[in-house]
Amino acid sequence: MSVGVSFVIPVLNEEGAVADLLRDLRQRYPHSQLIVVDGGSRDRTVALALPLCDQLLLMASGRARQMNLGGQVACMPYVCFLHADSRPGVSASALDDYFSERPTWGFCRVRLSGDGLSFRIIEWFMNQRSRVTAVATGDQMMFVQKTVFDESGGFDNIPLMEDVAYCKRLRRLQAPLIIEAPVLTSSRRWEEGGVVPTVLRMWLLRLAYFLGVAPATLWRYYYGR
Repeated sequence: MSVGVSFVIPVLNEEGAVADLLRDLRQRYPHSQLIVVDGGSRDRTVALALPLCDQLLLMASGRARQMNLGGQVACMPYVCFLHADSRPGVSASALDDYFSERPTWGFCRVRLSGDGLSFRIIEWFMNQRSRVTAVATGDQMMFVQKTVFDESGGFDNIPLMEDVAYCKRLRRLQAPLIIEAPVLTSSRRWEEGGVVPTVLRMWLLRLAYFLGVAPATLWRYYYGR
């Protein structure tokens, strides 16, 4: 018997990805609940997603707030938080086997969509870092028991690093379950920004957060505002 999972997908101007993702999830995980939380898209994201998901929620932008709203209305025993440009690699039956053991929370390994050697190196370091630190990024399809999500209050209401902050709270409860089948996630930010500059930028952000720089300041730096 299926344990049941709710996929929560925060979106903002994702008309190029959201429909294909929802069709893929519906086909591969037919008994799941699909929740899309739009943060004020100005393209066709809402129109494309509406007929393909179970619930479409509208609110002001802010990924942490969007994921929290989706998690609040989720009705399955597990909530999986997934980016619109990512595709889980684990099968429905394997995911059900994982969840039948009732892990508190966890995430998947990641694989980037780019073909070059540089992307294999980047994803290797991402996977090693997340395994050693028990801290995942949003690209890795974080999942958590619905009851734990409700009791913990969900993601910190901060503009950046909300995934890091939540992992640090969750790892106090239990070590994460790491699913070996990777999530395929878009390498577009490295392709658009350049591999080396983007890697340096991301590590600088993590270091600054570790040193106590406010997430709002990091958000302004990351988005150039």
